[in-house]
Amino acid sequence: QVQLQESGPGLVKPSQTLSLTCTVSGGSITTNYFYYWSWIRQPPGKGLEFIGYIRYSGGTYYSPSLKSRTSISRDTSKNQFTLQLRSVTPEDTAVYYCARGVGSARRFNVTSWGEYDYWGQGTQVTVSS
Repeated sequence: QVQLQESGPGLVKPSQTLSLTCTVSGGSITTNYFYYWSWIRQPPGKGLEFIGYIRYSGGTYYSPSLKSRTSISRDTSKNQFTLQLRSVTPEDTAVYYCARGVGSARRFNVTSWGEYDYWGQGTQVTVSS
């Protein structure tokens, strides 16, 4: 059974960097090219929004709307992957989720929410001074 758990601060000041870590148990983030280890968020009163993913190889892909401010990295020794979102504003306030997407070796529909088979419980991040 794969489990994902988000961790990080719940409050970030405007212009600072939001940093969250997803710890994965029950499966390795470095094997199987079908998996897309992803970050997704849900602002209050809005739908899910894809942020980015990291693959078994360490390759990454980011949402075009967030690409300039986003980095996703990993620590393979701890089976963790980390989101950094720079220069945050109150519009970045949301519940942040890490999740495992399942696709083909070369294709994955990042906004097909049914293609994510395991999710973390989510963590609330508020951007406020």
